[in-house]
Amino acid sequence: MIRVLVVDDEALVRTGFTHILNAADDIEVVAAVPGGQAVAMVRDRHPDIVLLDIRMPDVDGLSVLADLRRMPDPPVVAMLTTFDADEYVTTALRSGAAGFLLKDTDPEQLPYLVRSLAEGGSVLSSKITRTVVDGYLDQGEREPALRLAARLTERERAVLVLMADGLANPDIGERLHLSTGTVKGHVSAVFTKLQVSSRVQAVLIAERAGLLDPSRAGDAE
Repeated sequence: MIRVLVVDDEALVRTGFTHILNAADDIEVVAAVPGGQAVAMVRDRHPDIVLLDIRMPDVDGLSVLADLRRMPDPPVVAMLTTFDADEYVTTALRSGAAGFLLKDTDPEQLPYLVRSLAEGGSVLSSKITRTVVDGYLDQGEREPALRLAARLTERERAVLVLMADGLANPDIGERLHLSTGTVKGHVSAVFTKLQVSSRVQAVLIAERAGLLDPSRAGDAE
């Protein structure tokens, strides 16, 4: 079972996400709480995935993310937002979030996205705006991105392109006829060479460096 913690200040959102995800045979929502209880609940329930609201009145979602990332064995965190141009998204991606979802994401997609996160995939809502993508790396950072991307081997670039499509390690291995272990090694090398800690960061640097088809930006789910 994939263990999920939902963190949101709105009870309706918590109830809705819980109902949708618990309907899947392989997903269990271990708790759904407001932001002030998030860190303690992660320590108590040990979820695999945390769906964390960025904007909450009782606690800053970015602060919660930072606290979770400092844990010895942190869960995968995807941010929830109401706005497709939320300025906090850039900071969340830089801080190691595995992606973000709009709260009005198609309910049928939620279990799939959670499975992708659990398998090491990245999640970007299909409604992500170009403004958010461009905000991750400004134009002044294009040259550094190019220098970092130049370190990648041809195989690592192929892996990165499939990462940009939102594929998890087993799916990447199937596409490239590689074992999952070999794919993990390539992903680790990509992280090291691009100096990032998450797939979303790697994909956005690759996009800035021109390695990806611009039309794919924001379409990875």
